[in-house]
Amino acid sequence: MEWFNVGKIVNTHGIWGEVRVISTTDFADERYEVGSELALHKADGSKPIMVKVASHRRHKNFDLLTFEGYSLLKDVDVFRNAILKVSEKYLSDLEENEFYFHEIIGCTVESTDGEIIGTITEIIQTGANDVWTVHPEQGKKDHYIPYIEDVVKSIDIEHKKITIEVLDGLLS
Repeated sequence: MEWFNVGKIVNTHGIWGEVRVISTTDFADERYEVGSELALHKADGSKPIMVKVASHRRHKNFDLLTFEGYSLLKDVDVFRNAILKVSEKYLSDLEENEFYFHEIIGCTVESTDGEIIGTITEIIQTGANDVWTVHPEQGKKDHYIPYIEDVVKSIDIEHKKITIEVLDGLLS
């Protein structure tokens, strides 16, 4: 079974077992719904712990979660820097032209002229549209490609290939 990142626990919040999570999912309400099962991968590399979400709320730029059976600060303090992951069985079907982060990260980006630009290493959520960080193979500085119709011309998830129109100034 495959697991996919949905967030990172960066700190605790208060004294009642709440943790602060920086989300890496577009589906926070679905992933952190009360009763959702997540795998908690601690930073020390120990065996993942299965947790069930007991509560979820937004606070500033964080998702605040509590887990069933972990009701005190001392219970969750050891979860700092842990990664929360969701099982592939909980992934839902997406609309046309929508993709999961794990489908996009690792794709090769090339121009409509066939020039290889690099590999997508990160997705930055800006609010308006996602921006893909593309790392070139020659060790040059990263490029930032907006996921908009004028730039992204085709996405082939099966072959991990994305074709873009290189607009003036895009790769400078």
